Amino acid sequence: MLGSLVTDALVVVVVLGFMIFIHELGHFMAAKSFGVRVLVFSLGFGKTLLHFKHGDTDYRISALPFGGYVKMVGDDPSEVRQGEAGEFLSQPRWRRFVIVVMGPAMNVLLAVLLLTGLYKFHFQRPAYLEQPARVGDVDAGSPAAQAGIQAGDRIVRLGTLQGPKWEDVELRIFTTVDEAIPLQIERDGQILDSSITPRAKGPNRAGDVGWYPYWPGIIETVEPGFPASKAGLKPGDEIVGIGERKVFCGPCVAYTLQGDKGKPEDLVILRAGKEFRAQVQPIFSDVTGEKRWRIGISFPNQMVVRHLPWGQALAASLEDNVQHCRATFDVLGKILSRRMSARSLSGPIGIAQLSGEAYRAGIPELLYLVSFISLQLGIFNLLPIPVLDGGVILLLLVEGILRRDLSTQVKERFVQAGIVFLLLLAAFVMYNDLVKTLKPY
Repeated sequence: MLGSLVTDALVVVVVLGFMIFIHELGHFMAAKSFGVRVLVFSLGFGKTLLHFKHGDTDYRISALPFGGYVKMVGDDPSEVRQGEAGEFLSQPRWRRFVIVVMGPAMNVLLAVLLLTGLYKFHFQRPAYLEQPARVGDVDAGSPAAQAGIQAGDRIVRLGTLQGPKWEDVELRIFTTVDEAIPLQIERDGQILDSSITPRAKGPNRAGDVGWYPYWPGIIETVEPGFPASKAGLKPGDEIVGIGERKVFCGPCVAYTLQGDKGKPEDLVILRAGKEFRAQVQPIFSDVTGEKRWRIGISFPNQMVVRHLPWGQALAASLEDNVQHCRATFDVLGKILSRRMSARSLSGPIGIAQLSGEAYRAGIPELLYLVSFISLQLGIFNLLPIPVLDGGVILLLLVEGILRRDLSTQVKERFVQAGIVFLLLLAAFVMYNDLVKTLKPY
């Protein structure tokens, strides 16, 4: 436990530190290119831990790693200006806009480049995500069951999604809570109309409907001495039914075993095109430190690995980042309109947990997460919140429309409001993370 916490902390410091460096580098390069003097380039806030000076700039690593800044000459409207050409506020508005927007732009660029590299060389994901959305199993009493969905149904339409893949379905369900979504399914050649209402589930209170993807129950391994082996099951056999119920999701067999709590199971097995039945008596045994009902089989972890040409890798990266961007604004809009819980937001603790889990899963998963967080960081900084880059851009647009600078007093009040808002937001997300950690459901 302690080791995982230390690992999570180290990984998130490296991950956030790298993304903040890229962000501030964007501001720094744009300022330098326009001849603006940069006094400080800092990773982190608070007390300076390490620093060195080169030219006009003091490069620092500070104690609090969750942020950073570039301090330019004349960027504080409350300071007395000398009118020098190297001052930030002496630059034309379009130049100031470029300097400000380059930070978020670098985060977005990083997200695109990381996914492009992953898709070019090696990135694996569950195969079902890229397949047509066919239902493999349904939880009893779930929204899917209440909507009349059955194992084997194919989702023809979900909301505005026509012929969706599971990846599209999961994203739409995840970002919808307590709202009915029109649904069309195909069953035995017939098209049936219905609707489904996701419910909030899990620590993030995200949408869930209780269905699972189609995943053939082809057995990969059979453990000697366990009930499946004694019943004569072999690798390559496919479980197509339990009792009179058809099975379209092999991994979901485990859920049935746990729900039946050791009751004998009548499995329908397909081998070489012929079906036969096998009676098994589950046993209660240890699995990675947890007692579970088991029959001693495992199913293949069906994954697809992407190795795309550079052009296709870039196109796939852009498509995924656009999808992530749309989902982000969708979730933000629903949180602000109280259609989703604010528990879906994560702060430093939540990001640390996700980063640690991704690191333990492998470098490709970690890089995918870094790409996603970098995109979120870019989007967040573009929001029109005082102190953030989006707040500065908003002031520049207002001044551009008015064709004059706003007064120093107005700008100071704007910044003060932003500082208060960010402090409250930081306190909320930290509290949110603690609640989700200590009371996940």
